[in-house]
Amino acid sequence: MPIRRFGGHRSLVAHSQVPKLSYGYAKSNMSRSGYRVFSANSSTACTELARQITERLGVELGRSVVYQESNSETRVEVKESVRGQDIFIIQTIPRDVNTAVMELLVMAYALKTSCAKNIIGVIPYFPYSKQCKMRKRGSIVCKLLASMLSKAGLTHIITMDLHQKEIQGFFNFPVDNLRASPFLIQYIQEEIPDYRNAIIVAKSPSAAKRAQSYAERLRLGLAVMHGEAHHSESDMADGRQSPPLSRTTTGHTGLELPLMMAKEKPPITVVGDVGGRIAIIVDDIIDDVEDFVAAAEILKERGAYKIYIMATHGLLSAEAPRLIEESAIDEVVVTNTVPHEVQKLQCPKIKTVDVSMILAEAIRRIHNGESMAYLFRNIAVDD
Repeated sequence: MPIRRFGGHRSLVAHSQVPKLSYGYAKSNMSRSGYRVFSANSSTACTELARQITERLGVELGRSVVYQESNSETRVEVKESVRGQDIFIIQTIPRDVNTAVMELLVMAYALKTSCAKNIIGVIPYFPYSKQCKMRKRGSIVCKLLASMLSKAGLTHIITMDLHQKEIQGFFNFPVDNLRASPFLIQYIQEEIPDYRNAIIVAKSPSAAKRAQSYAERLRLGLAVMHGEAHHSESDMADGRQSPPLSRTTTGHTGLELPLMMAKEKPPITVVGDVGGRIAIIVDDIIDDVEDFVAAAEILKERGAYKIYIMATHGLLSAEAPRLIEESAIDEVVVTNTVPHEVQKLQCPKIKTVDVSMILAEAIRRIHNGESMAYLFRNIAVDD
């Protein structure tokens, strides 16, 4: 036991009794869980998914203000300390895609300059994912967005059902591409009466692998639609015709390549028997619904007595709710990766499957350094 002298008097003080220095702000600045969850949306409707995720995690949503100034500039104010913590930014993408992207970038940069340890973006529907290939004299916008997110400070992304899995290669940090198929398959098994009499339908050959994965896990048959109602992305001209089709030259004419015949799609056909069956069309995104409505009419003509559409991301732009309501489609089932409450009010055929459970579990596992393999169990490569 040490002997200490105070004002000429000796005193015996045990080590355990010596008070330790502490700073009042040390505990208040650190979350008990060691991480924070923020929403980068300025729209109230878009924060619903963030609220559901934080309820499942048992944490409060981080305090921040995101708004648009009078000149439409985005401003973000973080109202609490994030120093040294793992920060998860939940950003759902409404119809105003560009505003949502800017909100995410500004929020990430604000957290980066506030000394956050890791900044993980939870972006269930990744915007611009359809612009992941070179078209004519355009650009690969998805790659540009990936670079912008990295520059803003993101160190990891959690997303769901990317339009093309190769998009993960655009990023220079980890990307966890979760799958919604287990939730949609569960909906089919529990909510569609007599689903054993159903057949899984791919509305184009490019969607056949996804449809095959559903069919194999549900032990159902498979049908594929092909024809002029669908215009595949691969059929679009990329503007790189070399040499030109016609040219005037002097001297050596160079290599003369044979002219390719233009593609001409046959009338729409269905490969597979859908007569007397429930037809379930599966896809990753449902936005403009004209192709789905045309597919439903063909399936009805071929004898299908009910038509369901299952998709992960329900963008449902423009006149989609009205077209669905007036069509032969019986039900459209989408997840809540994109807010669509207004569309549901316009069309009661639209149903929602909640995927906040898997997003919350992904956040928990990443923060705790646990394996993500459990979230991908029994998931096929083609999902």
